[in-house]
Amino acid sequence: MSIFIPEKHWWRDPLDKDEKVWLAIALTTSIVLTLAMPYWHVTQKQNPGSEYYKIKPDTFDAATDRFIQQYGVKDEAGAIKQEGGIDVVAPPPGDVFVRGQQFKWSPVLKLKKGSEYRIHLSSIDVLHGFSVQPINMNFEAVPGYDYVLKVTPTTSGVFNIVCNEFCGIGHHTMVGRIYVD
Repeated sequence: MSIFIPEKHWWRDPLDKDEKVWLAIALTTSIVLTLAMPYWHVTQKQNPGSEYYKIKPDTFDAATDRFIQQYGVKDEAGAIKQEGGIDVVAPPPGDVFVRGQQFKWSPVLKLKKGSEYRIHLSSIDVLHGFSVQPINMNFEAVPGYDYVLKVTPTTSGVFNIVCNEFCGIGHHTMVGRIYVD
């Protein structure tokens, strides 16, 4: 059995003029974008706040339950209204809690346009992806961490929250909602 070894190797030949041009373009683009990333991070406003806290999942769960009881939208009988089995809340501007758990986001939020909210986001079981559609905001809900998002809604409408991090067999049913009046 013999092994074929070519006599001429591509890496031993000098680069052709076209190859040198494309290599220079690729290298220049890489350097420019690498230098631009820190600049964009510091000067632009597209970056979310970096406020987060360590918290036990059961503590966050209890805080979310208290939040729902305090700001839940009540029906005529005094019970908290639900949408698809999920409690609906209409909080004033300020702190808002959103809990991710297999396979739902709770509560459903009713927010006011132009008001500033601090959305506390966490998961009480596994990692979940928090994706607000159709505006394409994406965050992670990590068990054991309370991630605070500063949000001021500027557009009225209905915004769906989907989980974009596979979290189990019912992942495709994990949908929440935010209403902005």
